[in-house]
Amino acid sequence: MSVKIRLSRYGAKKQPAYRIVVAEERSKRDGRIVERIGYYDPRSEPPTVVINEARAQYWLGVGARPTDALGPILKRAGISDKYVKQRTARKSKSAKAEEGSAKPAETPAAA
Repeated sequence: MSVKIRLSRYGAKKQPAYRIVVAEERSKRDGRIVERIGYYDPRSEPPTVVINEARAQYWLGVGARPTDALGPILKRAGISDKYVKQRTARKSKSAKAEEGSAKPAETPAAA
């Protein structure tokens, strides 16, 4: 099952507010969730975004994908930038480790 980080709507008619939740991809918009990690209120000026950064980092790290609507909100909160930096640092460390351990054997040239 794939997991997504997405918005779940609550609030009165024409007064939306959203919870930032982790849910299975196939569940309904306001259906069963795995975890609630924050909220987003677009009606305040500036829009209010409160996210538990540790939990968002965890879910991004284990493969949860943010929806298209949530991507800019995460960037505005500064979470996706931190995650991208951590991920590239991990990749570069693992690439250096592989490079050091897997040196190609030199083959003697046939004359």
